[in-house]
Amino acid sequence: MIEIKNLNVHYGARHVLKNISLNVKHGEILALLGPNGSGKSTLIRAISGVVRATGFIQLADCSLAGLSPANRARLAAVVPQTVLLPPVFTVLETVLLGRTPYLNFMGQLSEADREIARCALVKADALPLADRCVGELSGGEQQRVLLARALAQSTPVLLLDEPTAHLDLPHQIGLLELVHRLAHQENLTVLITLHDLNLAARYADRVALIADGEIKAEGSPAQVLSADTISSVYQWPVQVIPHPFQDTLLVLPSTTRG
Repeated sequence: MIEIKNLNVHYGARHVLKNISLNVKHGEILALLGPNGSGKSTLIRAISGVVRATGFIQLADCSLAGLSPANRARLAAVVPQTVLLPPVFTVLETVLLGRTPYLNFMGQLSEADREIARCALVKADALPLADRCVGELSGGEQQRVLLARALAQSTPVLLLDEPTAHLDLPHQIGLLELVHRLAHQENLTVLITLHDLNLAARYADRVALIADGEIKAEGSPAQVLSADTISSVYQWPVQVIPHPFQDTLLVLPSTTRG
C-alpha cells in the first residue's frame, strides 16, 4: 500500500533523507524509530506531499507524483505531531474538516459526512468533546481530535507523527490499541513515528530504525530491537529482555553511558 524507493530530501544544502526505501503492506503497522533529528517526521511529510522529495513514492498503486492534493487526501490521512487548530471551532466542526476531499462542487456536507465524523469521534474516544471549542481542550484532548479528523477522511493509509506525545498513559495505550485494531481488522496501512521503543515493540508489526537520514535496520521488533543495534543508533547503552507477562520485548536504558 505504501512503496518508497530511493527517496531523498534536501533542506537547502542539508541532505535530510538519503536513499530511503520502504514498503508497508495492507493491514500492517510499521513504526519509524530513531533519535531526534534523524528524519522520521520528514519522511511522513514527504509521503504526504508536504515537503519536496526525489525518488519514488506510491500510495495504493498510485504514484504520488501524479496525484492531486484532493486525491492524495483520499488515500492518506495524517495525524501531525503539532498543529494549530482553529480555537473557536467546535470539535465536531474540526473533525468534519476530514471530509473536505469528498465535498461536492458546492462544498456542502451531507448527513453521511456527519455520521462518518461522529463514528470517527467514537473510535477516537472523543465523542463527549464534540460540542466543545478546540481552544478549551488540553494537548492530549486535541491529539484525540486530530486522530478523529484523520479517521473521518476514510483513507486506506494512516500516517501518524508521534501521536502519543501529549497523551497520558491510559490514552497512549488506548490510541495504540485503536490503531492496532484498525490496521488488523479494517486492513489499514499504518506508518507511525514513535519515540517509545517499548510501545513500538508492543504494537508494531515491523520497525525501521533511522539515524542521520538513513535506515540502519528494518524488520520485526524481535529482529531489530537488539541491545547492540539500539545502543549503536542512539549512542546509549541499553538492555533488551523478554517481557515477563507479555509476548514482547522490554528495552531498558542504562543510567550511565559507561
